[in-house]
Amino acid sequence: LFSPLQEFWKKGDKLLLLLCLLASAYGVALIYSATRYNENDREVIIQIIAILLGVVVYILCTFVDFQLFVEKNWKWLFVGSVLFILLLLTPFGSNVGGNRNWLDLPFLPINIQPNEIDKIPFILLLALLITKIQDQGRDIGSVLSVLQIGAYTVFMLGLIAAVCGDMGMCVVYTFIFATMAWSAGVKLRWFVLAIGAVVIGFAVLWIFVLPNTAAWDSVYFIKRIRVLFDHSFEPLGVGLQQTRSLLAIGSGQIFGKGYLQGSMTQSTTGALPARDTDFIFAVCGEELGMVGCLALLLLLSLIILRCIWVARNANSPFHAYVAMGMAGMLLIQVAANVGMCLFVFPVMGLTLPFFSYGGSSIITLYAAMGIVSSIKARNLPSWLRDRSGQ
Repeated sequence: LFSPLQEFWKKGDKLLLLLCLLASAYGVALIYSATRYNENDREVIIQIIAILLGVVVYILCTFVDFQLFVEKNWKWLFVGSVLFILLLLTPFGSNVGGNRNWLDLPFLPINIQPNEIDKIPFILLLALLITKIQDQGRDIGSVLSVLQIGAYTVFMLGLIAAVCGDMGMCVVYTFIFATMAWSAGVKLRWFVLAIGAVVIGFAVLWIFVLPNTAAWDSVYFIKRIRVLFDHSFEPLGVGLQQTRSLLAIGSGQIFGKGYLQGSMTQSTTGALPARDTDFIFAVCGEELGMVGCLALLLLLSLIILRCIWVARNANSPFHAYVAMGMAGMLLIQVAANVGMCLFVFPVMGLTLPFFSYGGSSIITLYAAMGIVSSIKARNLPSWLRDRSGQ
């Protein structure tokens, strides 16, 4: 037991682990406050257990050479990630909040979100694909190369959209792809073309198609976007969550109302919705004010910057792309969640990393950061590495 721990202490990224633990401890405190009204500590207990398991996973991942692992097992990793999402179509899949995201397995005390966990194999496989293209001497910015890495991403987006109906997770996967592609050297013009196509397509849909169809008033995701531009649209319907979130954050002002003293956080009527998951940032804003929110964002920023630092000092392109993918994953989830709470992004069901309640989410995050720790631990140049795996 002590030998592996000593090895981790020598080579693992202890600073990254410390930052993750500080963020998690902060998150547990907010979750306790957010769930105190129901006089039940179940969420807090599950979160703590998930963090402890996450630390174990983090340490174990540090010892794995993921480049060697993915090169040898990429087919199984790809098939497994696809089948994992397809399990949602079985009787074990459950529909929550309009999205079929969760596996309710009778032998587990918590539900599992496959598209959350699949972000890790997606990043690993995309990094391998980019690396193989470059190893062949091909320009990653060429039409063929962009179509190749784009096809894999579009396949995963289509799978998630068709099976889960989770547009928020599709945004996360898209941003991960953009971060890794940009890091690999894909030219800016490709991103401009892609963004332009999306903007034009959405504008045509918004102006010419939706007003003349029932979709304008019936599609919930369209309503979520519409309410951003018109806060008076369905203030007691689709706009209710974000209106209350904005009120809670604004009422906290600079220093907040005090821990466990938030009127909307502690209330059972007219309360802050999804306060332990999607809107945990609003809990922080109400009870700890702007100071508490800045401390939260500082911790998350340091974790993201640490991932970028590891990427810049990685011993191979594969490892650099993986670390940047992890940084991109965290960045988009933080931006989308905070933007959602501030009523500038639509509600997409994206949790705040390390802070929101969620067992599978926490373990996945620690696994992702453990992979970053593994990259940091392999500080020899790639041509000196022992490819035997010993």
